Amino acid sequence: MLNPTRLAAARKRRGWTLTRLAAETGLSRVSLSSYENQHQDPAPQTLKTLADALGVKEAFLTADDLEEIPVESVSFRALSKMTARTRDRGLSSGRIAILINEWIEQRFTLPDPDVPSLTGRDPELAAQEVRARWGLGEQPIANMVHLLEAHGVRVFSLTDDTKDLDAFCLSWHGQPFILLSREKSGERRRFNAAHELGHLVLHGEDRVPNGPDAEAEANRFAAAFLMPRAGVLAQGLNNASVRQVIEAKKRWSVAAMAMAHRANELGLMTEWAYRTVCVDLSRLGYRRGEPYGIPHENSMLLTKVMQQLRDSHRGPTTIAEDLGLSPAEVQAYMMGLTPLLVGGSSGNRTAIREGHLRVVESR
Repeated sequence: MLNPTRLAAARKRRGWTLTRLAAETGLSRVSLSSYENQHQDPAPQTLKTLADALGVKEAFLTADDLEEIPVESVSFRALSKMTARTRDRGLSSGRIAILINEWIEQRFTLPDPDVPSLTGRDPELAAQEVRARWGLGEQPIANMVHLLEAHGVRVFSLTDDTKDLDAFCLSWHGQPFILLSREKSGERRRFNAAHELGHLVLHGEDRVPNGPDAEAEANRFAAAFLMPRAGVLAQGLNNASVRQVIEAKKRWSVAAMAMAHRANELGLMTEWAYRTVCVDLSRLGYRRGEPYGIPHENSMLLTKVMQQLRDSHRGPTTIAEDLGLSPAEVQAYMMGLTPLLVGGSSGNRTAIREGHLRVVESR
C-alpha cells in the first residue's frame, strides 16, 4: 500500500506542487490529494505511474512512515525570503541523507557524536572551547570534513537541484548532519562547514538555528574556529598588505576576504587599511572567487564505506536498491566528497584506521 508520508516526501524532493504532479502523471489533483491524505489507495498501475514520475522505486513509496524534519530545526539562511519550493527541496534532501546514513549505520560502526552544546556562549569563546576540547591548539585545521566526521558529524553533499542553498545543518534525534554545496570554492566550503558547526554548537536546545542574529553568531564562530585569535595575532598582520593577507589566507586555508575581515576584527588593521586591502583584493578577483584556490575536501568516512562496499562487489547501487532510490540519487549526496572510483581490496569486514576515524562493517 502507498505510504502517504513517502509520496509527500518524494513530491517535495522534486519541488513539485500537487498540481505539477498531476500534470506530470495525468492523474487528477483531487486523487493525488486523497492519496497524500490517506483517504484513498491507488491502484497498482497508478502506484507505478507515481514512482516513475517521481524518480523513485515503488518500494520507496510503500516503505515505513517517513518522519518529516521540522523546518525550525534546520539552519536555513534567510528563511523568511526562501521560497516554499526551495525549503521543501532542502528538507526532503536532508531526509534522504538521513536515510542513506541510517543504511550505513546498520552495517558499519561510525564515530559517535561529540559536538558540545554551548548555547548562549559568546561565539569567539565557544570556538576556543571546541578547539580545546578537540585538541586542535592554535594550528590550522588540515581538513574540516575529516575533523567533523571524526567527531560524529555526518557530512553529505547538496544535490544539483538544491543549488539555491549554500549549506545547512540539523540534529536528527541527537545525530548532527551538515550538507554542503559542491558549487562553492574549497575555501568557501570550509567556511560553510565551520559556520554550520557554529549553529550546532551555539543553537541547540531551545535556540532556533536561523535568523539574522543566529547567522551573525555562526559567522563569528566560523572565523574564530578556522582562524584562532592567538594563531592569527602571532602572524604579525598589523595593517597588512595584500601580499601578507594572501600569504596568511594560504596558511589557514580560508578566503582572502575572510582573512582580511578576521585581521580587522582582531584590531590588527585600521578601517582605512582594511578598506584598502578589500579594494585591492577585489581588483585581483578575490571577491568573486579564490584564484589558485584549494581543492574541495573529501570525506574519509564515505570513501572508506564505498571502498569496502566495492571490495565486496557492492556499491551505491546496493544502497539505492535497498532504499528504493535511483543510483544517481544516492551518488548525488556523495558527489565531491568521494572519488569516482575507489581501488583496493581490503575485504568487507576489515577494520580501517586513520586518525580518529574508524569504520567497521557490522556482521
